Amino acid sequence: MTVSKMTWRPQYRSSKFRHVFGKAATKENCYDGVPITRNVQDNNFCAVNPRFLAVITECAGGGAFLVLPLHHTGKVDPHHPRVSGHRGNVLDIKWNPFDDCCIASASEDTTVKVWEIPSHGLLKNLTASLKELQGHSRRVSLIEWHPTANNILFSTGYDYQIMIWNLDCSEQVIKNPVRTISHHTDVVLSMSFNADCSLLASSCKDRKIRLMEPRSGNLLQEANCKTHKANKVLILSNLKKLVTCGASRWNERQIALWDQDDMSVPLLTENLDGSSGALFPFYDPDTHMLYLAGKGDGNIRYYEISSEKPYIQFLTEYRSNTPQKGMGVMPKRGLDVSSCEVFRFYKLVTIKSLIEPLSMIVPRRSESYQEDIYPMTPGNKPALTAEEWLSGINKDPVLMSLKPGSQIVESNSEISKGLGNQRDIRRSQSRPGMLQLAYIQDQLGTKDSTEDSSHADGDRSQLSVSNGEELALFSPPRTENEMLLKFHKQQEEIRRLRELLNQRDVRIKQLELEIKNVKNSSQSQG
Repeated sequence: MTVSKMTWRPQYRSSKFRHVFGKAATKENCYDGVPITRNVQDNNFCAVNPRFLAVITECAGGGAFLVLPLHHTGKVDPHHPRVSGHRGNVLDIKWNPFDDCCIASASEDTTVKVWEIPSHGLLKNLTASLKELQGHSRRVSLIEWHPTANNILFSTGYDYQIMIWNLDCSEQVIKNPVRTISHHTDVVLSMSFNADCSLLASSCKDRKIRLMEPRSGNLLQEANCKTHKANKVLILSNLKKLVTCGASRWNERQIALWDQDDMSVPLLTENLDGSSGALFPFYDPDTHMLYLAGKGDGNIRYYEISSEKPYIQFLTEYRSNTPQKGMGVMPKRGLDVSSCEVFRFYKLVTIKSLIEPLSMIVPRRSESYQEDIYPMTPGNKPALTAEEWLSGINKDPVLMSLKPGSQIVESNSEISKGLGNQRDIRRSQSRPGMLQLAYIQDQLGTKDSTEDSSHADGDRSQLSVSNGEELALFSPPRTENEMLLKFHKQQEEIRRLRELLNQRDVRIKQLELEIKNVKNSSQSQG
């Protein structure tokens, strides 16, 4: 007689990100009174880095966007200075990934402009751009920076061309792109790169998804799925797959997953709902999580992507009553690792003229640095120069650790070399509330801070410490802004110390309980 064993298989998939939840910022930590653009383009209209928040605004007589220091929360002055050098509406803005003070903008006036934002923020309207790119014959709708090479910019517009620009030149007005890609027969809706930018994917209004080699412009793959109308495309470079968002044949919102080596048919398609707003996809290669934010609704779905079937695992959904028009995303180096934050959106709420930070958090009891959810991630150092990439070299991004205290500090001479050199890595805060020394020095704008910091290097061990930094490195606050900065730093430090004390109390109780158990067991054995 044979006994057959029944094997029990769980219906769920184990994941450390199963319980990720969205936490919206309080009203005082939002940006209120921002006249967000009413343009109907399916763009994000917002760009963020660890230092500044930029948002395209509604204005008459040309195009403009607002640049706010990240800590400048609360009510925004309606007369706050703007970047207003375009003659037509601004359609897209993107921060340089290697320079926190450099931003590019695309406009209906057929130009792309590159701007240098002062380190302390804007004190007056900025109308003079650092570079002006003239090559498109119609309005420019999308721009993207090269993910690993310095000063390479991609742009596309309503002339159906993708143009590649080299900003490493002395000319202020650049009229000739280094490469023009002309495979598209209609408007390009989105562009995406793999990690080393050896591949460029695009979605087009002609319903085709194209995979190209950006340097030569060669077309490698082309997908034309009649049952899936793609609006946005993303390359999941560490999985060798692509994900597209769009609509099904019956106009339901739909996502599709593709193999980058064979795009004849999608690996998987999934219908989501019947809403009409476009889907904005965001992918985090460190956690393999895909976020889908719908334009015109307040929900954000998130999934975990794997290289094996069933490929896409739905985790959960963040729900909100306030609809979003666009979303900005903070680079990983600007996240708060002390609260296990793995992603941060900046949600544009047009009906309230509000920009609301939204943190995606992995619930963990420990306050210590979580190595498993923060692997090495691309930092703000370029792996290549523009000339190296154009000559045929590909390199993966330069990685950095998000562990507090592990960032490299650069010298002041390297900071001040202008376009082409990256800004101070000391700005890459692990906690947004704790502004680092370089930022304070830029705010003060005095030589005293630099002299104090160099003088303090010799006897660093003898200095008392406040807010995690040496007292001797600071001069007394001179303005209300400086006082506010120091106040926020102290509040953050107080919060951190309180959490640390609570953690210690819990540990003490655990140890007391363990000692008690050991005593009881030894007495029972005796």
